[in-house]
Amino acid sequence: MVVILSVLWGGSFFFVGIAVAELPTFTIVFLRVAIAALGLHITLRVMGERMPAGAGIWRAFFAMGFLNNLVPFSLIAWGQSHVASGLASILLATTPLFTVIVAHFLTTDERLSGGRLAGIAAGIAGVAILVGSEALHGLGFALLAHVGLLGAALFYSFSGVFGRRFQRMGVTPLATATGQITASSLLLLPLALAVDRPWSLDMPSTATWLAIAGLALLSTSLAYILYFRILATAGATNLLLVTFLIPVSAIILGAAFLAERLQANHFIGMAVIGIGLAAIDGRIFKMLRRRRKSV
Repeated sequence: MVVILSVLWGGSFFFVGIAVAELPTFTIVFLRVAIAALGLHITLRVMGERMPAGAGIWRAFFAMGFLNNLVPFSLIAWGQSHVASGLASILLATTPLFTVIVAHFLTTDERLSGGRLAGIAAGIAGVAILVGSEALHGLGFALLAHVGLLGAALFYSFSGVFGRRFQRMGVTPLATATGQITASSLLLLPLALAVDRPWSLDMPSTATWLAIAGLALLSTSLAYILYFRILATAGATNLLLVTFLIPVSAIILGAAFLAERLQANHFIGMAVIGIGLAAIDGRIFKMLRRRRKSV
């Protein structure tokens, strides 16, 4: 499920990279969550499940929609107007770096350790290499896009920790995904109408509509079914280590279909971030130590 989720989320950067050429930020994000919500409600009915009732649960859905959809989806769509999809996916790969910090302060079972602190330090170094010193010479849109994408990663870390409560509340992964996407749609509709004035836009091309459909149904509906199922069993930090794999599919799709090319410092930064993520996870280093002892 983690591998499939990484491909679906990696594909989202490709789909957004197509859509931003013709549609503004909030319109893209609203279409993404509204179509995804429709798909999830149909899936819920087919599976014979019912949406939970109660003000407390729906307050949690709206909070999750804000943390996990409205803010990060908007920052990603805006950021990809100024940076390549592959680079955006690498910056989002910092999500576990933020998650271990957030989880340390907001949970009792996912605490910081020496290995995780070393991983955070490596991740920060990787981001510095990725952004490059030339981006700091002026406060341009490229630098702001980098900051915005890192902000999306921070919001994802909060949502990963916040989302653990749905299992305790007895809400199934499918109902959780449906509820938070539905709440996101209601939050985004007035924003898209007020800011983007979509009725004044030119009709998008077929390629853009197909990208929106893929973004909504594959990279959102199906992805969140997997997301909440993994979250319920593996924990926030382990789930978000899926970002190890996301840049691979995003970079391949961007190079193959969007003519994107990343620079050497982007790949070096991604490698350093990968080392940091490996230190946070710890399993690779534990396996190497066991092998060394057995030899």
